[in-house]
Amino acid sequence: MVSAYSNGDAPIELHSLDSVEKLVQRLYLPGSPQEITRIQNALQKIQRSQEGWRLADALLRSNDNNVRFFGALTFLMKINKDWDSLSEEDAPLLLNTLIQWLLRLVNGGAPKMVIRKLCTALISYYLRPSGIWKQPIRHLVLCLNEGDVVPSNILDQRPPISSILPNLSLSSTLAILWFSRGLAEEVKASAHGLETQKYYERVSSNIADSVAVLQFTMRATTGPGSNLFEESISCFHDWIGYAHRAWIDKAIGLDPLRQLTPLAMVALYNDDMYGVTVELFTDVLTNFSAFLNAQDFMSLSTLLTNPKAQGIISRLKEGDYDVEVMSFARLLLAYGDATVQDLAEKADVQQLNQIVLQLLDLLSCDGYPGVEDEVCAEALEFWITYTEHLIDSLFSAEKQKPAWMDSARQRIEAVIEACWVKIRMPPSEVAITWDSDAKASFKNFRRDVEDILQSSYTLLGIDVFGKLAHLALQSLQSHAWLELEATLYCLNALSDSVADEDMVDQILSRLFGSSLFADMTNTTNSIPAKTRQTAVTMITRYATFFERNVDHLPSMLNFLFESLKASALANVAVRAIASTCSTCRKSLTSELGAFLQQYEVLLSWDSVDAYVKEKVIGAIAAIVQALPTEADKLTPLSLLFQFVEMDVASSMRFLEASQAEGYQASAVCALKCLASMAKALETPDEVAIDLDADTHPQNLFWTEGEGAPLQSQVIRTIQKLYGEMSWNSDVVEASCQVLRPGYKENIPGLFVFPTSVTVDLVMASTLETARLDYVLETAGAMLNRHSQESEFNMRHAATSFLTHVLNLIHAMEVNRAIDPEVNSSGIDLAEKMIPRYLHSMIRVQNIEKLFETTLVCLEAPDLMPKRAAAHFWASFVQKHELSGEDLQIVQAAMQQYGPQLCQILAEQIGGGAARSELDIFAEPLKKLVFAQPQAKRWLANALDSEGFRSVKVGPTEKRVWLQKIMNLRGAKGTNNAIKDFWIACRGAEFAYAS
Repeated sequence: MVSAYSNGDAPIELHSLDSVEKLVQRLYLPGSPQEITRIQNALQKIQRSQEGWRLADALLRSNDNNVRFFGALTFLMKINKDWDSLSEEDAPLLLNTLIQWLLRLVNGGAPKMVIRKLCTALISYYLRPSGIWKQPIRHLVLCLNEGDVVPSNILDQRPPISSILPNLSLSSTLAILWFSRGLAEEVKASAHGLETQKYYERVSSNIADSVAVLQFTMRATTGPGSNLFEESISCFHDWIGYAHRAWIDKAIGLDPLRQLTPLAMVALYNDDMYGVTVELFTDVLTNFSAFLNAQDFMSLSTLLTNPKAQGIISRLKEGDYDVEVMSFARLLLAYGDATVQDLAEKADVQQLNQIVLQLLDLLSCDGYPGVEDEVCAEALEFWITYTEHLIDSLFSAEKQKPAWMDSARQRIEAVIEACWVKIRMPPSEVAITWDSDAKASFKNFRRDVEDILQSSYTLLGIDVFGKLAHLALQSLQSHAWLELEATLYCLNALSDSVADEDMVDQILSRLFGSSLFADMTNTTNSIPAKTRQTAVTMITRYATFFERNVDHLPSMLNFLFESLKASALANVAVRAIASTCSTCRKSLTSELGAFLQQYEVLLSWDSVDAYVKEKVIGAIAAIVQALPTEADKLTPLSLLFQFVEMDVASSMRFLEASQAEGYQASAVCALKCLASMAKALETPDEVAIDLDADTHPQNLFWTEGEGAPLQSQVIRTIQKLYGEMSWNSDVVEASCQVLRPGYKENIPGLFVFPTSVTVDLVMASTLETARLDYVLETAGAMLNRHSQESEFNMRHAATSFLTHVLNLIHAMEVNRAIDPEVNSSGIDLAEKMIPRYLHSMIRVQNIEKLFETTLVCLEAPDLMPKRAAAHFWASFVQKHELSGEDLQIVQAAMQQYGPQLCQILAEQIGGGAARSELDIFAEPLKKLVFAQPQAKRWLANALDSEGFRSVKVGPTEKRVWLQKIMNLRGAKGTNNAIKDFWIACRGAEFAYAS
């Protein structure tokens, strides 16, 4: 026996059993991960050697239990890894050896871990494909009874094991249970795919013996301290798990194992056996309720409604969440999930009705859900399932609703009422004691309540909405602010469900016409911030109500502006202001002066969040947009721009004072306010556009009329800040965002700038410009959507953009600093020029640099440029309506670059690309074979070239594939043909590679 264990640089030679034992002992002592790894490697080397069989036998003779465990483990490993090294004569001898060792270990009082590991080795032996060991449980019972190995060929001559089991010692009986349980466990873990059926058929022959063992052990009376019953229940549990999968595969029937269920059911009434047994039934009800028959369900319902059960429910409601109580609650919930149909439809059955009431009681336990109350969230999941069943039944009923539906609806009403109580926010002094997990659990429970409220509306209709609104009014009257918050939260949950506008508006008018907004605005009321926040959220959820009922706008907006003073409410309140002003802009034009004045007051506060300024100025701009003429808009927009200039001036003051943070923040704030105004001034989708109004005087208002000076000021501000801080990503993004809204406008406006503004901004960018990719995307957005400029101006812009992109590419190559995002955005910009600006593109100086760069990107490792380049070529190779010189230039480009493109596509599809990239290369290939007559010749040359690296496909396969691609002409099946060819080139082992 020779091996080496390397301890640092000094190898230890293992020449004897003693040295191996010592090494095993060291394995179980504390040590560094590196040392343990070296020990394991040395021991595994010995285990895998031919001497491993003898080593296992020798180690089991040790007095050290860790060494004996390792011996059993070695047998297991040898059976699993080196089975094929055994001859036909060796296999029966190995079985005899294993059984002999089991007898010695059991009779010698070996610990459980050693015996179970040896049982696992025996199980692995049994599951070998040869199947030479029959009836293993019966065989082991007989061997343990006789104290020696019983020959396999005389097993049928012995009496039934039911008559032998009483003769076994407790340790022998436990060993049989461990083997039986391990067999069921191992089959569940080992059976996969095509082997599944074979495994289950083999093992099913042991069910009768396992049942006989369990019938004996579950009835056996043992002394104190014995865990025989617990082991029996665990074994039964694993056999049910085995039976579940076998039953799905129709490999076995369930009746033999079902004989054991009454024996387990009795244990539920025994305090000593309750814990392990209740876990069994909870799991079976949850995962395999079909295992239980009607009598089993009746027995469980009796258990769940007896006086002891009622006492446990009372303890739960009082906040007692000990182990026994929680295990009962989970059993009750599992029973509910398994019998939800009966619980809903058989309310006249007394026991079932009592179980429903107990399930309802689980929503009323003391404490906050997910914090002290550990069961409420699980109970709510049951009631969500219950509600879904009612909805399914309601829709499946042909004409008449089921007779039981009304009583079931009443239960849902009770659930909603219980949830309304449970979602109330804790007082602040309680909330501050919660950790992050408690807060998250409570928040998740409230979200689940939203789900059941939305589902319940289908059953309860407008009535539930009206009752909640009535509760809100009651809470307002009594100043019960946390109750009010819970009610408003529930109403918010129903915002997407309510449909009857007239009835809903009547109910909401009573609520919003009450003292709600006045109370929320009154700072003398000690109202929790969460209540105010939920009230603000309600405004956003029911924005369309205020659009229909404008008389409620003043009090609502007064509340929202007042909420801006509270930091906890400011963000949600300002979003509500923006939403309201956008949807109700026409109704608020008469209040524009008040809004401007309110904004001026807001700016006078000691500190105003930049986000608040940005959203409010956008909200006011939305109202300005609704004014009838451009001239009407000039004065309020001029005033808004003056507010923006205050931030610009602040930025300059910070610069002079060398305060970099304030300098940047003020500049970004100014630009974001302009961007918010630009977005808000977009023409709403519902406004009709007069396409014949090109010569209308208003169309010249912002370019040549009274509004031109203001537009010029805005442009200068953008250019000034962008020019000074193009290194700041926020400044660059905000500058682009000011420009973008005007691109899709069909009528002139303050922020509908000439194309030269965007061109100048793009041309001013360099490789040092922050978010250069976003700048190039903005250029592409202008080319795609700008609808006001002349064709000449747009062509000039396109030429300028592409020239700039080529200059950037050249600069990256010179600096040897390729930025994949810039490359990708530049190629995307070029692709957007096809076909509308193709005339301009092909005349740009050094255009060949674009073609060469895109071809390089197709082979580059970075995915973004690769995808952009593929899109570019998919667009360029198509047939375009060209003539004359334009047509000649494009054809010349295809003659020059078409063969190179095909070479790259062939190499990538022929195994060079990752499987996930194949769809990227499919697009240009499909367009190419459809549009270019020479594509077949180019591809054929590429497939036959030295650059095509795969040697796993020959000329015939290449020719067949190419013909298939050409026949498909870009149709949907092309992608599958590409994947099949890629697999053929890579090898079948890559069929599922990603």
